[in-house]
Amino acid sequence: MSTTTTTITRLTPGPIPQDATQFKVPMRDGIRLATDMYFSSQAEELPVVLIRLPYDKNGEYCFMPAIARYFTAYGYHVAVQDVRGKFRSEGQTLLCVNEVDDSTDTIDWLAQQPYCNGSVAMWGDSYYGYTQLAAAAGAHPALKAIAPRVTGSGLGAPRSIDSQTQTGDVEMGITYLYPMTHFLNNDTYEWDVDWNKRPFIDQIDNAIAEIGDRSETFDLWYPAEVQLPRFPRGSAFSAPAVPMLHTIGWWDNIAPVAWRDHREIQQHYPAWQQLEHLRIESIDHENNFLGENRPNVQRTNDQIQALLPRMIDPALEFFDVYVKSRGSAADIPKVRYNIAHTDGFYEADSWPPPRLVAHQFAAQADGTLSPVGEPESPASSSRPEIVAWTHDPDNPVPSSAEDAFAYLFNLPDEAQRAHRSDVLAFSSDPLQANSVLAGPVTVNLKTASSGPNMDVHVWLLDLDTEGVGTRIARGNLHLAKAPASIDDAIVNTVDLFEVGYLLKAGHRLQLQLASSDAPEFLCAPGDGSDPLSARNTVTNKQQVQLGGTDGLQVKLHTLAETASTESITAGATLDCC
Repeated sequence: MSTTTTTITRLTPGPIPQDATQFKVPMRDGIRLATDMYFSSQAEELPVVLIRLPYDKNGEYCFMPAIARYFTAYGYHVAVQDVRGKFRSEGQTLLCVNEVDDSTDTIDWLAQQPYCNGSVAMWGDSYYGYTQLAAAAGAHPALKAIAPRVTGSGLGAPRSIDSQTQTGDVEMGITYLYPMTHFLNNDTYEWDVDWNKRPFIDQIDNAIAEIGDRSETFDLWYPAEVQLPRFPRGSAFSAPAVPMLHTIGWWDNIAPVAWRDHREIQQHYPAWQQLEHLRIESIDHENNFLGENRPNVQRTNDQIQALLPRMIDPALEFFDVYVKSRGSAADIPKVRYNIAHTDGFYEADSWPPPRLVAHQFAAQADGTLSPVGEPESPASSSRPEIVAWTHDPDNPVPSSAEDAFAYLFNLPDEAQRAHRSDVLAFSSDPLQANSVLAGPVTVNLKTASSGPNMDVHVWLLDLDTEGVGTRIARGNLHLAKAPASIDDAIVNTVDLFEVGYLLKAGHRLQLQLASSDAPEFLCAPGDGSDPLSARNTVTNKQQVQLGGTDGLQVKLHTLAETASTESITAGATLDCC
């Protein structure tokens, strides 16, 4: 085993701002959590906005002091807390499992303070969006509203395999590294894996040795996951419903967990459905937005100040109704969504929006993507044909973005991927008119592999007139038991989740298919062994069926013209032929 690792940078707590007062808030077991209070000058008794995060309440990364001051200027006191075991807080550093009780105890403490009028709201992104869902699961009566952004109740969990279908998601590369960086102990440790050097687990072991500490979460997850309860009732939404402003980014790499929460609410939790207000933006996980021109990853203070209204104003409007009782819920649309490449937001009573028009495209052996129409159409009646490609774990298809969380910072040209021999690509004819894609996108396929298991990655792109490819949607599927022959395969569905995208006249749709997207997703070694510990690799031959009723097809929708969308375009006919 190698005894060297990449450089490890240790991040310790930043200084407490002069306008913040730190308290050590006691939990039910005696552990104290470091909490900064920022007080508004507008009144003594006010609602409190609570933000609970693991990334240092005083650090530069999340610029919490600037966020707190923005809220205090609008008549809220603000509490920013390091979660248990992180930075200045005491206790065991353990990912996700303590957040229900700790959130509940913190809200209880805040509600009893003389400066709080008895109402608490919560706000925040990613993990500090997850802590809001945990707080809602705690059902404290003082919690009046939450505003989670780019997050979900399944955040960070290792993938699960469906026992009936033997399928699941492809494991994200960040999954096992996250507890080794952010949930190892009180501090954060920044370091990178060299994805060209197997086995990857050796580099993790080297980091543990160099740091001199272990992540309890990592040891609970790997190599065999120990299930620890996140929510006392099984689901975050089994608790009484709390008004929720739920923000999802079209290019957020964590968006699948958010969309699954939305669908779970719509299907199983009518009380939550009544109180969920959905906001969908053209942003990535780091709050870069489509079309933004920003030269540096680290935002300047001026850039932070310019960003705050876009991040916080929707929550202020929401809290005005549900926390300060100004106006009524009817004043806030159930759904506000941006269509990528358009200005402003559109409103609907539900998502997916009504009056969607379904379309279906079939991949052809000549590399075309043809609309499926009547049974006698060529795309519907073509004979089945098997197309093969290789999966070489030593030469995986590279992920398009250097940082998946900041995908829009340098929006990549994803058409370049199609030049590889291990990527299948199918393109439509140019569109004759603008069309608005909206709602769910799925891909149906029958696949087989020479290996014991198989990963399938699917991308749907917008090819402009110069051939530059912009990602519209993507999805993946892990087959834990891959059929050796197409004859033994069944049709699987790859979920590309939801879209809101203006596809312009003259542009084309492109569907891409491959078996790796590394290092954003762990690359299968090809022999069925664990990707982290595998020392050897095997090249697999992969197959997919084209043509016939079970051939590779993409299903999507366009937005029919309504009064609220006339300014963007009608999409009733996705005319590309």
